[in-house]
Amino acid sequence: MVSEFRTSFVREPGSLRHNPALVLNADYRPLSYYPLSLWPWQEAVKAAFLDRVDIVAEYDAVVCSPSTKIKIPSVVVLKDYVRPRKQVAFTRFNLFLRDEFQCQYCGTNGELTFDHVVPRSKGGVTSWENVVAACAMCNFRKGSRSLKQAGLSLLKPPRRPGAEELRNMGRKFPPNHLHETWVDFLYWDAELEE
Repeated sequence: MVSEFRTSFVREPGSLRHNPALVLNADYRPLSYYPLSLWPWQEAVKAAFLDRVDIVAEYDAVVCSPSTKIKIPSVVVLKDYVRPRKQVAFTRFNLFLRDEFQCQYCGTNGELTFDHVVPRSKGGVTSWENVVAACAMCNFRKGSRSLKQAGLSLLKPPRRPGAEELRNMGRKFPPNHLHETWVDFLYWDAELEE
């Protein structure tokens, strides 16, 4: 149920259902963890043909043209490094990711919406520091009242996340499908157990 709910936030083009390629930056880290940086196989083949990426791993499946036969790439690495963004966009998805897809009042991860901690009717602004993920029940219960008036408390105070922090948070939510050739590149810097 939880993974089903999480993936409903990610729009998946039909072409990503079959043989998607994991896209790594020039430092061999994924461009993003959640949503995972994936290209349709057609884009990966095109980028390889245009010499924009190196193919690191391949599927067993092949595609053919009249003059060429190529294995479909499963992992590609960009030849030019893409500098990660320093600022995190204030979006509903990033807000839910920051709050780990949990209501910040009761901790459930049912159908989420967002709530202004200080209601807009009381001068609250729409910002990282005043908006949290909330389930519909808690949001309705709080209404336009303060936390104290509604008898609610926050699991953690809202704050602006850093770009690296949000990327690392995304690693906690792997996609439903991980091809065997991707695993080493997704968790290569994870701490090993003793």
